[in-house]
Amino acid sequence: MTLAASSLAANRADGPIEWRISARPIDYPDALAAMEERVETIRAGRARELGWLLEHPPLYTAGTSARAEDLLAPTRFPVFSAGRGGQYTYHGPGQRIVYLMLDLQRRGPDLRGYVWRLEEWVIRALRQFGLHGERRPRRIGIWVVRPDGSEAKIAAIGVRVRRWVTFHGLAINLQPDLDHFAGIVPCGITEFGVTSFADLGLATTMAELDDVLIGTFPEVFEGTRGTAPASSLVS
Repeated sequence: MTLAASSLAANRADGPIEWRISARPIDYPDALAAMEERVETIRAGRARELGWLLEHPPLYTAGTSARAEDLLAPTRFPVFSAGRGGQYTYHGPGQRIVYLMLDLQRRGPDLRGYVWRLEEWVIRALRQFGLHGERRPRRIGIWVVRPDGSEAKIAAIGVRVRRWVTFHGLAINLQPDLDHFAGIVPCGITEFGVTSFADLGLATTMAELDDVLIGTFPEVFEGTRGTAPASSLVS
């Protein structure tokens, strides 16, 4: 599969990067192959940077730090080695996956700053829907506080960089089946749960979320307002 295949419902080529939105769930191996190909063409100067918004069928992915004991239900859904950083995570319908293929050699070869910007991007997007997303030390991803005072993850982040071109990215829980997360220890964290827009009582569409993500991207990645503090650290 290539990113020029028929899985793409929309192609927004205007603006600083190209945006593509897939109409149907994309099989994980096909997504990996497409990202690999695009990264190489970006490196070679033959393609623009790309933001790819999609969903996957239900599956688990294992990052480079995944521990076997954190896969609690190994036969529930297909399990794939992701090649990204991090541990186990779940992907499935109702979850917006955002794969970013950006040239950090051009933008600034700073991996910590890049992860900070991913976090900031999600935080600003959530704010548009009245959600207060927060970072937590030593807990990668974006967290919210539920009405009962408990904390839960609403967005996961996992990245990979090859010769300063990024791929993989983030996953935002819009309205996935949260029971599907029970087959793993998400990101190796047992003390806290996961949540979603729907779980928090928000009836938001995927198209609305996509519009906000695309709209807030330049604030963080293209403008000075998105400059990462020098002290920012990936935890």
